[in-house]
Amino acid sequence: MTTTGSGTGNAGGGSTGLRAQVRTRDGWAVQHAVLTVTDMTGTQVLRAPADEDGVVRTTEPLPAGPYTVIVTAVGYAPIASTSIVTASGRADVGAVVLARQGGVELPPPGIWSLDPVHSSVGAVAQHLGISSVRGRFKEFTGRIEIAEDIEQSVVEAIIQAGTIDTGNGMRDGHLTSADFLNVGEHPVLTYRSSGLSPAGPDRWTVHGELLMHGVVRQVDLDLTYLGTGPDPWGGVRAAFRATAELRREDFAMNYNQVVQAGISAIGTTLKVEMDIQAVQGETLPGM
Repeated sequence: MTTTGSGTGNAGGGSTGLRAQVRTRDGWAVQHAVLTVTDMTGTQVLRAPADEDGVVRTTEPLPAGPYTVIVTAVGYAPIASTSIVTASGRADVGAVVLARQGGVELPPPGIWSLDPVHSSVGAVAQHLGISSVRGRFKEFTGRIEIAEDIEQSVVEAIIQAGTIDTGNGMRDGHLTSADFLNVGEHPVLTYRSSGLSPAGPDRWTVHGELLMHGVVRQVDLDLTYLGTGPDPWGGVRAAFRATAELRREDFAMNYNQVVQAGISAIGTTLKVEMDIQAVQGETLPGM
């Protein structure tokens, strides 16, 4: 990673010194990070800790020129970059993103409970062939059981179909009707995995079955593991992002109003997007 004095840092402060923001890959501040600066001879010229917001801010000007910036934090892999100090004595390192050590692995074995307050389950559909409509389900529960053999881990989720929210009451009513989700007969969507397989250094494919609109289909989730860490309520959390693409016709939702020139009002595919936080244990801590 190479940064310059025109970097994207926005930590604020005066006109001299060094600015940086240290974050995890899912955007959390790394409060215990330490930033060390060395000159081109390897001599340390600055060492500063991050504050509670993950911001490193110094005021002493540095001589103009190139420097090596090293950011370390317990539990994270260190990262080094080159930063240029301008003639004003200022350098904006910008956002420094730390990856957790062992980040290619899933969280420790055991039960993890999905936290719906800090998670989202949404879907995106094309509208009129030119734009997208986004919706989210407001009520859902789930759990993850991490096995010693990672590939045998289990993911389960239950989504209340009637809680779909697209920001338009008339559209939501249509989506919950018999044309689409038909929540009167099929009030829940359920997903249960059958296994995991590695798909990259921090990615996994979750294999499983989705029950929607009374139809069961094999659906794979593209899962990115974002890290694990403590929360303010005494728990331990793991963060994930998952996506999948569904075809409406696979789940017997064949409503297909054509508005003009063969263009459907609503696209035939849905992109599912999930941002998940799971708490270690069977229960969620008080928040």
